[in-house]
Amino acid sequence: MTAPIELDLKQRLARLSERDQRAMSAYLLRLKHQSKSGRQDISKLMQEMDAGEKIGLTQLATDLGHGC
Repeated sequence: MTAPIELDLKQRLARLSERDQRAMSAYLLRLKHQSKSGRQDISKLMQEMDAGEKIGLTQLATDLGHGC
Protein backbone atom coordinates (compact mmCIF):
# COMPACT_ATOMS: atom_id res chain seq x y z
CA MET A 1 0.00 0.00 0.00
CA THR A 2 1.38 3.38 -0.90
CA ALA A 3 1.72 6.15 1.68
CA PRO A 4 -0.95 8.41 0.07
CA ILE A 5 -3.49 5.57 0.05
CA GLU A 6 -2.71 4.70 3.66
CA LEU A 7 -3.08 8.35 4.69
CA ASP A 8 -6.41 8.60 2.86
CA LEU A 9 -7.73 5.48 4.60
CA LYS A 10 -6.63 6.73 8.02
CA GLN A 11 -8.32 10.09 7.42
CA ARG A 12 -11.54 8.43 6.30
CA LEU A 13 -11.52 6.13 9.32
CA ALA A 14 -10.99 9.10 11.63
CA ARG A 15 -14.17 10.72 10.27
CA LEU A 16 -16.32 7.66 11.05
CA SER A 17 -18.61 7.56 14.05
CA GLU A 18 -17.25 5.82 17.14
CA ARG A 19 -19.53 2.84 16.48
CA ASP A 20 -18.32 2.51 12.90
CA GLN A 21 -14.70 2.87 14.02
CA ARG A 22 -15.20 -0.02 16.47
CA ALA A 23 -16.74 -2.12 13.70
CA MET A 24 -13.81 -1.38 11.38
CA SER A 25 -11.35 -2.12 14.18
CA ALA A 26 -12.99 -5.50 14.77
CA TYR A 27 -12.90 -6.25 11.05
CA LEU A 28 -9.20 -5.34 10.74
CA LEU A 29 -8.38 -7.42 13.82
CA ARG A 30 -10.19 -10.39 12.29
CA LEU A 31 -8.16 -9.96 9.10
CA LYS A 32 -4.97 -9.88 11.14
CA HIS A 33 -5.90 -13.08 13.01
CA GLN A 34 -6.71 -14.81 9.73
CA SER A 35 -3.30 -13.98 8.25
CA LYS A 36 -0.44 -16.45 8.45
CA SER A 37 1.64 -14.20 10.72
CA GLY A 38 -1.36 -13.55 12.98
CA ARG A 39 -2.01 -17.27 13.38
CA GLN A 40 1.69 -17.85 14.09
CA ASP A 41 1.68 -15.14 16.79
CA ILE A 42 -1.34 -16.70 18.49
CA SER A 43 0.17 -20.18 18.20
CA LYS A 44 3.38 -18.97 19.84
CA LEU A 45 1.44 -17.42 22.73
CA MET A 46 -0.56 -20.62 23.21
CA GLN A 47 2.64 -22.70 23.28
CA GLU A 48 4.11 -20.36 25.89
CA MET A 49 0.97 -20.67 28.00
CA ASP A 50 1.07 -24.45 27.69
CA ALA A 51 4.67 -24.28 28.94
CA GLY A 52 3.46 -22.39 32.02
CA GLU A 53 4.40 -18.88 30.90
CA LYS A 54 1.33 -16.90 31.89
CA ILE A 55 0.89 -13.14 31.46
CA GLY A 56 -1.77 -10.66 32.49
CA LEU A 57 -4.67 -9.62 30.28
CA THR A 58 -3.24 -6.14 29.75
CA GLN A 59 0.09 -7.53 28.58
CA LEU A 60 -1.68 -10.03 26.31
CA ALA A 61 -3.71 -7.26 24.69
CA THR A 62 -0.54 -5.23 24.16
CA ASP A 63 1.27 -8.23 22.68
CA LEU A 64 -1.60 -8.86 20.28
CA GLY A 65 -1.73 -5.21 19.29
CA HIS A 66 -5.13 -4.45 20.78
CA GLY A 67 -3.85 -1.33 22.52
CA CYS A 68 -5.79 -1.66 25.80
